[in-house]
Amino acid sequence: MKAHIIDVDALRAISPMALASYARAEGWQRLESYGDHSEVYHRPQMGEVIIPGTEALSDYHSVVSDLIASFARAEARDELAVYRDLVGADRDVIRVRSPEADGDGSVRIEAGVDLVLHARDLLLSAACAAKEPRASYRAGKVKDATDYMDRVRLGQTEHGSFVVTLLAPVPPALDTYGTQAELWPSETSEPFDRLVTRRLADGLQAARSAAEHVMRTGGGLTPFRDAVSKGVSANLCEALAQLIERGEGLEVSVTWAKTRLTPEPRRKIFFSRSEGEVLREAARVFRTLEPRPDETIEGFVISCDRKTDETSGRVAIRTIIDGQPSSVKVELSPSLYSEAVQAHEKKQLVSLNGDLKRHGQRWHLVNTRDITAIEINGDEDDL
Repeated sequence: MKAHIIDVDALRAISPMALASYARAEGWQRLESYGDHSEVYHRPQMGEVIIPGTEALSDYHSVVSDLIASFARAEARDELAVYRDLVGADRDVIRVRSPEADGDGSVRIEAGVDLVLHARDLLLSAACAAKEPRASYRAGKVKDATDYMDRVRLGQTEHGSFVVTLLAPVPPALDTYGTQAELWPSETSEPFDRLVTRRLADGLQAARSAAEHVMRTGGGLTPFRDAVSKGVSANLCEALAQLIERGEGLEVSVTWAKTRLTPEPRRKIFFSRSEGEVLREAARVFRTLEPRPDETIEGFVISCDRKTDETSGRVAIRTIIDGQPSSVKVELSPSLYSEAVQAHEKKQLVSLNGDLKRHGQRWHLVNTRDITAIEINGDEDDL
């Protein structure tokens, strides 16, 4: 399909940095400056192009349109394909491809919505891991991760099954800008935005290897535990399992921004349906083993216990955890224990905040910081 891009907003979505980085990656070489705001680039047998250094030019969109046409001719490609590469040239591009699509590349609306939501969860899990690798997260509690997700853009869907495209921000490299990267920089020298997509690519690869190892050897959770430092978590495994099972398999790729050079142009990982089943179980076991910091539970006090020679006390709370009725043991300071006893006598609903941990088959809330009685209408049996 041949197409010529003329939409002004679409053309202005391509940054000058993306144009210059793309040109260098495709073999164009800078010759000289052109005026105060542009540079001349040359490619053997393809002539010269003028690349603007600012978007402030009144005819910027026209210049970009002409450059797309020049790049497409030089590469014998369609302008639309070149446009897609340029839009993502200054960003890391994550493509989540589901095989579940009709011949025209469309999917049922429910399936499409799920793909977008789980693709978001996949990247959010990587953002949490970039802040601190852990086996499980309450994603909304990791501020750096939620701030990062506010900067991620949803790109246009693509044909070829059904592809959800996420455009992840990446600052340009200033120290090695314009040189060829041969090795990955140390993680401590990477900006947070690039560290997120590295965690995603490494986590996906590690999760697939762990699932394959379990299927091949019948091993337990150890391969997944060993992969936590690479970005594997219950959150990542859950999102993957949902995507895999929705589409009878999955392909995820990360194409690295050309403004921050990497040893590889892209990373692509495939998952089978059988691996999805292993990932779902790994996520479930991770959830039962990993402490959940700063968790709030609500329920009724069903028992109180404090020995005569003790100042602190213990209560049991009937609540709902992960959609299941549960009894949680809570150790309380003297003042908090007194409040719990009063709530128990009045049959009041209470809210407690602390760190939720699993010991065997029972949940425990430790480091409890507060307890609040909640006035409700109705009986406690409604819980």
